[in-house]
Amino acid sequence: MPTWIAVGREPLTPEDIVAVARHDAEARLTEDARKALAQGRERVRSLAAGKDPAYGVSTGFGALATRHIEADLRARLQRSLIRSHAAGAGAEVEREVVRALMLLRLRTLASGGSGVQVRTAEALAAMLNAGITPIVHEYGSLGCSGDLAPLSHVALALMGEGEVRGADGEPVPAATALRDAGLQPVELAAKEGLALINGTDGMLGMLLLACHDLNGLLRVADVTAAMSVEALLGTDRVFAADLQALRPHPGQAAAAANMLALLHGSSIVASHRGPDCTRVQDAYSLRCAPQVAGAARDTLAHAETVASRELAAIIDNPVVLDDGRVESNGNFHGAPVGYVLDFLAIAVADVASIAERRTDRMLDVARSHGLPAFLADDPGVDSGHMIAQYTQAAIVSDLKRLAAPASVDSIPSSAMQEDHVSMGWSAARKLRRAVSGLATVLAVELLTAARALDLRSPLQPAPATAAVRDTVRERVPGPGPDRYLAPEITAATDLVTDGSVLAAAESVTALT
Repeated sequence: MPTWIAVGREPLTPEDIVAVARHDAEARLTEDARKALAQGRERVRSLAAGKDPAYGVSTGFGALATRHIEADLRARLQRSLIRSHAAGAGAEVEREVVRALMLLRLRTLASGGSGVQVRTAEALAAMLNAGITPIVHEYGSLGCSGDLAPLSHVALALMGEGEVRGADGEPVPAATALRDAGLQPVELAAKEGLALINGTDGMLGMLLLACHDLNGLLRVADVTAAMSVEALLGTDRVFAADLQALRPHPGQAAAAANMLALLHGSSIVASHRGPDCTRVQDAYSLRCAPQVAGAARDTLAHAETVASRELAAIIDNPVVLDDGRVESNGNFHGAPVGYVLDFLAIAVADVASIAERRTDRMLDVARSHGLPAFLADDPGVDSGHMIAQYTQAAIVSDLKRLAAPASVDSIPSSAMQEDHVSMGWSAARKLRRAVSGLATVLAVELLTAARALDLRSPLQPAPATAAVRDTVRERVPGPGPDRYLAPEITAATDLVTDGSVLAAAESVTALT
């Protein structure tokens, strides 16, 4: 993981966002960025000195854009914009989200297209690098005209106002945090307030973080699905490459190849390959696992394409073009990001749903092909994983509600000047909750499948699934009388999210 990244006119990468947002890498402005900033600022100065009205420079904002603002009121105009727009409410947004949106706004400023002063961009970078995180709230963005309230709380902190969390994570007044870090509050000049808040940086930051997490979770889903197929005496023949090639979706092919590799060498699978096996087909939740996980992978690939385009975008209004023109535009509308955020939430819900069905099958004595009821040590006295599946089912039900799209909604605002909005921020917020829920659902399947594999002894699982089962056993004991299950679910969730499950599987076979 890099300790610093360069912020200039070139697009950032998803890895850059994760490095700064989660691992506190520094953001450093390039010399190219400083030159672009100076050139863009000079154009705004010329515009401010002219007689023609320029939105956000010599006019009010939104429905108040018809008001001409005299030169001696323009600094006040920018301060008033930030103070009035820092109107968020609700729960505090996660630190990594705030850091991601700060970095993405910095990159837009560094392009020169926003026309801010060099020192304003430097101040934002310095606040980020000092570990000062403005307190941003859950509600306040409609995903159009930028993530206005969230970005305004960041801009307010730059001005030395509002509340932040310092590098130690404790809440403190922004002025105090800046002073302790040796930083000065920013005095905003013409257009700078608008430039700091008119972007889709919050929803894009959350999309990038979700894509990063889902890249791991969808591979974990292949691992837990393979373990469940094995535990339920399913067949691996349906995952053969020639069968998958009949329906040439790349995600499906990758998921099936993973499952085939994970099950290679399984004595459990081999034990029922002969003519004595009377089952013709496995249940859909086993047989169709690559189709569902593969569709989710392809959805993720589309979302990553959209995110890469957004990372190359310069989103502001008005924007300073390379030829010196300053033009109004609608690039701040969050529809492209909002759609894929909602699309991913649908995929997450379905991957979780099929995982829960496999878990339930392992617990049902009528469908588990010889496993004890609920995998209990002494069914009736012990309940085994009965209520772990309840927890899983409750999360899946929640994920289905979170899959309802936010981007189909629109609430007109600003006296009907902003009469169609994306709700992309809302789509991003629910996707974060969905990704977290998926991790727990997969963790319950992991725990259940590992226990079921143990109960198939003396038959042995495949080397890859055995390695995953053994990793679980380092944190969670094997079958036995009922225990306090909540800490075990937490431990399994940690193994899913910290990369331990994938590392164990890949110690035996490569996954795609």
